[in-house]
Amino acid sequence: MMPANMLPKGWRRVPIKDMADSIQYGHTASAVARKGGPRFLRITDIQDGRVDWSEVPSCNIPKADIPKYRLSPGDLVFARTGATTGKSFLISECPEAVFASYLIRVRVTGEVDSRYLSAFFQSPDYWGQIESGKRGIGQPNVNGQVLGEVQFPIAPLPEQRRIVAEIEKQFTRLEAGVAALRRVQANLKRYRAAVLKAACEGRLVPTEVERLKAEGRGLKDFESGEQLLKRSLTERRQNWLARRSLGEGGQGRGHYKEPAAPDTAKLGPLPGGWTWATFEQIAERVTVGFVGSMKHEYVDNGVPFLRGQNVRENRFDPEGLLYVSPEFHGKLSKSALRPGDLAVVRSGSVGVTCVIPDSLPDSNCSDLVLVQRPLGFEPRYGAYYMNSLAKRHVAAGKVGVALIHFNTKSVAALAVPLPPLAEQTRIVAEVERRLSVVEELESVVTANLQRAARLRQSILQKAFTGELT
Repeated sequence: MMPANMLPKGWRRVPIKDMADSIQYGHTASAVARKGGPRFLRITDIQDGRVDWSEVPSCNIPKADIPKYRLSPGDLVFARTGATTGKSFLISECPEAVFASYLIRVRVTGEVDSRYLSAFFQSPDYWGQIESGKRGIGQPNVNGQVLGEVQFPIAPLPEQRRIVAEIEKQFTRLEAGVAALRRVQANLKRYRAAVLKAACEGRLVPTEVERLKAEGRGLKDFESGEQLLKRSLTERRQNWLARRSLGEGGQGRGHYKEPAAPDTAKLGPLPGGWTWATFEQIAERVTVGFVGSMKHEYVDNGVPFLRGQNVRENRFDPEGLLYVSPEFHGKLSKSALRPGDLAVVRSGSVGVTCVIPDSLPDSNCSDLVLVQRPLGFEPRYGAYYMNSLAKRHVAAGKVGVALIHFNTKSVAALAVPLPPLAEQTRIVAEVERRLSVVEELESVVTANLQRAARLRQSILQKAFTGELT
């Protein structure tokens, strides 16, 4: 590989400003919904390297200013602030349009093929320079001067065009492979959802009734879902009375309130041996995590303190896990978590649920709905249900406008299809068997997508050191 500081014969390295007819900021205005007048291209209109011009709004701009800001094929626009700082977009075709002030437009001279420069703006060389040139702490940004000083290797014009043709050829092959991998990803996601749905509808494994009949055994010692529910309700009441007698944390004051049964009028039929229940019926308590300011409560080491970002579908995610002192944890007995409890996201990714793992023998949380101390169900089965069929119930239970969230009563009253406990165990085992295969395949797909991204960068690296053609 040719050293980065060496270029092929006839090439030279120059700042962009020397090869630009203009480097210009866009028009300052607010977008308006009307479709009359020129379209008003903003950073947010550029998604995944494309612009849907039919969705781009207009703006108020004096007619005399339109020529100054008008976009033309061959123009390159750059995001100069925000999360996409430094990303560029090549205008290939467009309607009558102008560009907004948070974009910078570069128009090149006749010595440069704009497609060649556009490819450079995706290369490691470019990004290395632009990262070092970013300004700002809270909000990184790049100004026209920084962009103009970016150095790029310019080849003779005919060679630029050959390089562009070779990049496009190799990218076409690469993108076809990436598209195939994305389809596999989507299919695996659909299969995962289908497995969970079948599990919670009694179609994944033979039901306990079917299994016993196939073995020629009677139902004498069979505990149905209905019997399991009755046993769970009895245990729930006994535990409440025991807590009251011990005077634990105010629990058990007053009279015991029997949890309401679900309204089954609009619920579908269940497999033999199953029954409908609610989470409130089959758990000791449904409550919510601590809601309040945590600004001064986090410590470097202590009791794990979960937030919504730590809850993923069917798994606890330790990324970004915070901690609180044992003293603060002791004050929050209501939101204390134990292994086997369900944690349900109540704002943002509403309804996403995981089981608290054995690796968290003692933890606490904020702003999560908690199904504590399951009685009549295998916790992983409860999480599978929440992450599959319960989603439509979750959607119906959303409240709020600016921030969609899910409240404790909604979770407590959710109707849960309750199989016999032995059947729940078999369902969980089969789901885990199938999803373990899915996860292995997803890892392979992810690894190949990462390889494709590296190959893309390698192609660009070679293109601008003269090694591609």
